[in-house]
Amino acid sequence: MTVVLIGPGGVGKGTLARRLVASDPDLVLSRSWTTRTPRPGETEADYHFVSRDEFERAIHAGVFYEWAEFQGHLYGTPRPDPSDDRDLLLEIDVQGAEQIRAQDPSALVILVVAPSTEALERRLRGRGDDEDHVRRRLESAAEEMERGRRLGAIEVVNDDLERAGARILSILEGRRH
Repeated sequence: MTVVLIGPGGVGKGTLARRLVASDPDLVLSRSWTTRTPRPGETEADYHFVSRDEFERAIHAGVFYEWAEFQGHLYGTPRPDPSDDRDLLLEIDVQGAEQIRAQDPSALVILVVAPSTEALERRLRGRGDDEDHVRRRLESAAEEMERGRRLGAIEVVNDDLERAGARILSILEGRRH
């Protein structure tokens, strides 16, 4: 099964994804590629950070399950390892989820949202994003959520990390059975 976590930047998708993988041995997280520079505290465990040239070569070589350009940077999900029988968890943007759904209509798409716009703004500022980035993310958040809803995503409010994680794990178990 392919499980796709989407939602505006700052809703906690990355934190939820790491917790889900730590809690569920049948789930593996795909490590996305990006051309952006690491944020404070990010490492190669978070993303495969590459140059634009390297990313574009990978596009032409068919490396990606999906890829997109977002706010001037390229992001992509490498194709899954066919020898791994675990469910694949993708933490991607809505544009990538649309590509995944086009290839795999059975993919489970989960839209993670913040409890309010104010909470989302606090989270973006709290992770060290500059003012221009915070403004752009807030402007695009409503459109991202609407596109996710049009995909038929199951919506999970991340107002409490433990509760949101438990809700997603419950959704996964229901889909598996």
